[in-house]
Amino acid sequence: MKLEVIKNEKDFAEFRMQGQRHTFPNLLKQKLLENKDVEFVSYILDHPTDESARFAIKTSGKSPKKILEDATKEIEEELEDFDKKVKKALK
Repeated sequence: MKLEVIKNEKDFAEFRMQGQRHTFPNLLKQKLLENKDVEFVSYILDHPTDESARFAIKTSGKSPKKILEDATKEIEEELEDFDKKVKKALK
């Protein structure tokens, strides 16, 4: 996945996720909505056949970069836990 930063401000970030449509952007959006410091988060496909999602996040003053890093770390940990449970269940 390639990221293209469109805006990077103190409490707002906008970027494009190349090669992503709904799967990862939706997962990331849902995880970010759990954070009380996130005021707004959304993604959009500019065109129905687009292979990239444009993502925007507005925070209550905290660094969008830090919030994104924390969210992706949580997602990674949840996926690792799920992987372990699948392997155990499907022995």
